[in-house]
Amino acid sequence: MSIIGPLQWRYATKAFDTSKKVSAEKLDIIKQAFNLTATSYGLQPIKLVIVSSKALKQQLVPIGMNQKQIGQASHILVLCIQTNIDKAFVANYFQRVHHIRQTPKTILQPFQDFLIADFESKNQEAVEAWAVKQAYLAMGNLLTVCAVEGIDACPMEGFKPEEADALLDLQSQGLKSVLLLPIGYRADNDMFADFKKVRKPIAESIIEL
Repeated sequence: MSIIGPLQWRYATKAFDTSKKVSAEKLDIIKQAFNLTATSYGLQPIKLVIVSSKALKQQLVPIGMNQKQIGQASHILVLCIQTNIDKAFVANYFQRVHHIRQTPKTILQPFQDFLIADFESKNQEAVEAWAVKQAYLAMGNLLTVCAVEGIDACPMEGFKPEEADALLDLQSQGLKSVLLLPIGYRADNDMFADFKKVRKPIAESIIEL
């Protein structure tokens, strides 16, 4: 199947059918896709929080600027960054590389030392800004995967992260919320589903050298 068809089909869903839920099997695909997302150095400084609780979804609505999709969606995917990106975090990644690939530690050590020094040279704000970029990579990947799987979604930057963090108790887990992604299935009365896509012509968006 060509991926272009699903990408043409997808849109930022404005109304979800509250009677339709994303299955456990589809959610598992989303979880795996998130975990397989490319990240800088492969460090994965991001986590995905999946909200299915109706009560929590309703509490997230005012936090999300009263966007009704948050309360209607089957699930809310909350893309978060980890705030404890330190020497131990980096060392844990290289331990995982050693365990999975059996790469000798003598080969890994120079790169490990480089990354530790690089992150230690940055302040917390810079490290978190780097991590936020990885969350956006994951969002793009999840939007494509949802389209391929026939799942509707609406990416959201417009919400109050500090209030979401407090509601979901993210700070105690060393996390900060960055993006929201309500997912589910479009409502029959969502007129935006039939709107033609508005995109630049390929010739205006692509430069070939």
